[in-house]
Amino acid sequence: MKSIREIFKNNPSLIDEPEVMQLMDYCEQLQDEIVEFKFQKTNNKELAMLDMLKEVIKGCNAIEKEQMEHERFGYPAPDYLETISNLKRYIYDRCKDEKIYL
Repeated sequence: MKSIREIFKNNPSLIDEPEVMQLMDYCEQLQDEIVEFKFQKTNNKELAMLDMLKEVIKGCNAIEKEQMEHERFGYPAPDYLETISNLKRYIYDRCKDEKIYL
């Protein structure tokens, strides 16, 4: 991609024209918006993944706590199969919603 100065290198006096200056300002705004959009797009997926991982860790911690309570107090043992199924379903649903492809 050429810079504005490169585009007008054969006729630099055109840069001083009011319409060209407006166009240059507009192009700079668009470039900033594109950079910000790309950052937000990337950042949103990263935040979604981070949030998903935190939820999975929270679920794992809850199961570990259930297991400790089972061993210590004789409470019912955790249902690991159901927990694994729920975690997988949660991950796949979030990935689908966030358009994250595994």
